[in-house]
Amino acid sequence: MPTNSQSATSANPPTVTEILRGSEYALTIFENNEIRAIRIFDKNGKPYLKCFATDKERPAKPEEIVRQLYIKKLIDHYGYPKDRLRIEKEVYFGSTVHDKRADIVVIEKDTADTPYIIVECKKAKRKDGLEQLKSYCNAEGSPIGVWTNGGETNYLHREDPNLYRTLPEIPRASETLAQMLNQPWTLDDLDRENILVVERTSLKDVILNMEDLVLANAGVDAFEEVFKLIYAKLYDEAKAARIRRGRKTLDFRVGGRTAKEFAETIGNLFNKAMIEWPGVFSPGERIALEPDHLKVCGSALERVKLFNSNLSVIDEAFEYLEVKAAKGEKGQYFTPRHVIDMCVKMLNPTVEEFVVDSAAGSCGFTVHSIFHVWGEEFTAEGPKRWQSDYAGSHVYGIDFDSRMIKIAKALNTIAGDGKTNVYRANSLDPKLWNEDVRAGMRPRLRRFDDPDDDRRNQEQFRYFEFDLLLTNPPFAGDIKDARILGQYDLAKKTNGKMETAVGRDILFIERNLQFLRPGGRAAIVLPQGRFNNSGDETIRRWIADRARILAVVGLHGNTFKPHTGTKTSVLFVQTWNDDEDLGPLNPKTDDYPVFLATSEKPGKDNSGDYVYRIGPDNAPLLDAHNHMVVEHDLDEIADDFIDWGRKQGLAWCEGGE
Repeated sequence: MPTNSQSATSANPPTVTEILRGSEYALTIFENNEIRAIRIFDKNGKPYLKCFATDKERPAKPEEIVRQLYIKKLIDHYGYPKDRLRIEKEVYFGSTVHDKRADIVVIEKDTADTPYIIVECKKAKRKDGLEQLKSYCNAEGSPIGVWTNGGETNYLHREDPNLYRTLPEIPRASETLAQMLNQPWTLDDLDRENILVVERTSLKDVILNMEDLVLANAGVDAFEEVFKLIYAKLYDEAKAARIRRGRKTLDFRVGGRTAKEFAETIGNLFNKAMIEWPGVFSPGERIALEPDHLKVCGSALERVKLFNSNLSVIDEAFEYLEVKAAKGEKGQYFTPRHVIDMCVKMLNPTVEEFVVDSAAGSCGFTVHSIFHVWGEEFTAEGPKRWQSDYAGSHVYGIDFDSRMIKIAKALNTIAGDGKTNVYRANSLDPKLWNEDVRAGMRPRLRRFDDPDDDRRNQEQFRYFEFDLLLTNPPFAGDIKDARILGQYDLAKKTNGKMETAVGRDILFIERNLQFLRPGGRAAIVLPQGRFNNSGDETIRRWIADRARILAVVGLHGNTFKPHTGTKTSVLFVQTWNDDEDLGPLNPKTDDYPVFLATSEKPGKDNSGDYVYRIGPDNAPLLDAHNHMVVEHDLDEIADDFIDWGRKQGLAWCEGGE
């Protein structure tokens, strides 16, 4: 198939952007003036350019454009003279010349041919590029290696043949590596150098890089150790942000420290974080990574800014790590954040309303409800008093998975800067809740006028008075415990006898409505079959008898990949209520419209990787908060629902967005 460059006419050679379009290369690490310096010209009907280092004419292929732009950066930005640059230099493996040459080699000052920096551009994929780069550095003894595809860049310091760590940058020609490493590192530096923005990458990709370098063979629980490092780094950023005078210096930086010195620094940060944000880790927990491995991981994380407008950076990383720990075996998966944001936007929680997630996982629904009420405001300086009061008093989460609870407590504690109502319990079996859970949930228990009903509810913790519930309950597996089944109407046959096994998600439907006050509203992710299967008509009638069906949004089959291809929909309901003293009015009626929508842009590809909107530089677009923009249509669906809700007179849609 001809490329854009091949189809261009000699009178009008393609632009740099056109040549890169559709390739795995991008331009985001380069300045506009560097890109404009590239001159494409026609030669024998094909696009060519002239090398910045040698003046040699070369075919203008995507990898060549990236190489030339990096040469330009080495000369203009880093100050390396052309006579220290070697292009396509032979690489010797012992006495044998490798069949492929190094793209760019910067020679040590005042030496004839000793490699100082090796740059690899030919391999566009990070893992392939790093493997190639490390083999070159090992063969030539180069202390510094750079891999880039124009969108991502990895700077590696070869400390010994089997240990590489990430550098925040490469030295300029006028400084040594030691001088660069010993410079102070501030919050302003982190803002400017944040690789998530500069390279439009994700924390997941950073962790993948850490795995390639050391984590895969470090003999530790990768989830736990990365979680501890993230916790310590969040504390470091928050601590620096609170400095009122002077430089907002960060401690989470390897710099020129030895492995032992860096391990001591990070250990101190982690201990202080546990004091600042207690209740997440057990007393006495320590970072288990060996100092050498910790130094490698720390160097990979130091240029990542974790605090952003909604913690989405951390969400994606935890999703990747937790899925590796086989969360999906229980039929419960991290809910993509664009799905969460759609649900929150459509139900529009306010500062007076109480919110709960009965299968909270990492508390994506509750954390994003907090940010919605705050006005999407979240910074390292921490919340204002009214914001932390709301987060600590109006938002609740329940989940049975201990690892999920740890994540949820961390996110809620950091976001709320204090008390967090996240509890480890089985939502389906409130009779076995421990005293801590009961004490925490008791303030939201519904009270009944009838003394016997009220006493039973105080004992059984069955009915609550939450204004909103947002949840993605686990789908997989049946509940067979007769003691649990006996607590649910949907576990009974039409003849009144008990079923021997009932789908977990079916029981969650009934349980979720029990959490809502009269007139309360909910968003529940359910398998598509519950809306279509003829055998589930009884369930649909049961729901309609107790709540108004507001909307059903069908999600694309890729939404929960790679964890599952199960087709899902989000059910939005409001419980019936004709007594304004009990809650928002919603008198029962048999005839009413329902909002229906189907998502056609899931935000993920068939492999389950996120799909981002691409800009003219062949790299992901960034939003106002410098997040990569996922390619989905759920915001439009939410906007359409809000417009529809206004016309229907739904009170929470009146203010809109």
